[in-house]
Amino acid sequence: MIGSGSSNTRDLAVERIVIVGGGTAGWMAAAALSRFLDNGRRQIHLVESDAIGTIGVGEATIPPILNFNRMLDINENDFLRETQGTIKLGIEFVNWGKQGDRYIHPFGFFGQELHGINFHQLWLREQGRSDPGYISDYCMSAVAAANGRFGRPSQTSRPPVSEMLYAFHFDASLYARYLRAQAERQRVRRHEGRIVQVHRDAESGDVSSVELESGQRIEGDLFIDCSGFRALLIGETLGVGYEDWSQWLPVDRAIPVPTTNIASPDPFTRCTAHTAGWQWRIPLQHRTGNGHVFCSAFMDDEEAERILMNNLEGEPFADRRVIRFTTGRRKQSWSHNVVALGLSSGFLEPLESTSIHLIQNGIQRLLALFPDRKISPLERDEYNRGMQDLYEDIRDFIVLHYKATQRDDTPFWRHVRDMSVPETLTRKLELWRLHGRVFREGAELFGLTSWVAVLLGQNIWPDNYDPIVDTLDEAKVAVALKDMRERYHQAAMALPSQEEFLRAAGAWAAADVRPQSAVAQ
Repeated sequence: MIGSGSSNTRDLAVERIVIVGGGTAGWMAAAALSRFLDNGRRQIHLVESDAIGTIGVGEATIPPILNFNRMLDINENDFLRETQGTIKLGIEFVNWGKQGDRYIHPFGFFGQELHGINFHQLWLREQGRSDPGYISDYCMSAVAAANGRFGRPSQTSRPPVSEMLYAFHFDASLYARYLRAQAERQRVRRHEGRIVQVHRDAESGDVSSVELESGQRIEGDLFIDCSGFRALLIGETLGVGYEDWSQWLPVDRAIPVPTTNIASPDPFTRCTAHTAGWQWRIPLQHRTGNGHVFCSAFMDDEEAERILMNNLEGEPFADRRVIRFTTGRRKQSWSHNVVALGLSSGFLEPLESTSIHLIQNGIQRLLALFPDRKISPLERDEYNRGMQDLYEDIRDFIVLHYKATQRDDTPFWRHVRDMSVPETLTRKLELWRLHGRVFREGAELFGLTSWVAVLLGQNIWPDNYDPIVDTLDEAKVAVALKDMRERYHQAAMALPSQEEFLRAAGAWAAADVRPQSAVAQ
């Protein structure tokens, strides 16, 4: 017996979940909730309108997406084929520190620790003593990405291939369609139509139902707001405020455009800095996703579009549109009986491909704190605290890319270089400048490798390395680094190209898929 009220547990159970909005956020929520909360009595409804477009600027992900797909028992090869997906081993940044600079923020780890000392500290000491090469030469994902190679690591993979982490590029609309099919097999009921009114309980203020143009009312105990920037439930109905972060992240517009592929897709995203923002390049099997994220205070829409069109590699197709946004987050992601996911919860520009992860984390956090109809303020506060921490951690890491620049060629870059940043980021930068130290706090999404990659990639060198490195023999360290570097290169060159891997695995959507082979295992 759990407690004196345990006999009422079933009476208090949330039996009706209503998801407002489809797209990536809505169907991710529907697929996950229907898989783990189906007790035979619970009903899950999703309301969306084909007449309302979705925002699909983000088609790149980070490695935690692997856990989400496994959680839903998704076959990876089927998923890649159905979403025209490709492998992502990291992000290449061009022109961020200085014009002409190029570095990769890889998934995985840099090198091997020696006696518990972080690898980058060993590499820093070697500067001036020898030529250790780029730090990315010591990361399996980075070396494979630079050579266009990929092999799926498994439990039987040996180092350094076993160290490789990866994520995906995919067509977000196809991903939503893929998840919709799974969710509907799991008894999620989709309702087509526009919501014209939201009804609230007069006593509690909770949302009680949503009303469609047809007059149909859909009642619920718990509502998931996936209505995009409109934030129909969390913002318009409940009045939860928005925390504006544009003083640190001033880019506020994006122009996406797909292009035809001109070559086999690279296994990495590319982010190229321009005069007042940056351009993304995301290669899929059937097309390449591109877009220009820029700051309207320093550039007008016409100039931004001209820069984008002049820097495309393939032929553009589809209509172009300008998406306006304000970077920030809802002050509460969960208010009353409404949980906001995706754009209704907040927006961080897609520089580090975190949009889908924020949806995923919100879903997993909701499952961990799933309420009964008598929602506990303590559990709701815990959810909000966790989401706030995650948003702020990602915010600081994205701000780092702008702050850590030496560019002074345009007013925009001078502005972000000289701007004040959050105290949490200032402290990290000061610790780094002393002895190259980075400390992961709590459940921060981006760890040591990520911070080191961006800081060194953008020429932010510490004044000194960690003095504990001097306890190690210089000659032995130099030999160890040389051996590591050679092993990473040899292992990468033994892998197939990404396209060869996908075709062999049956994950390529084209009709000429080759038979399964050993390389795909």
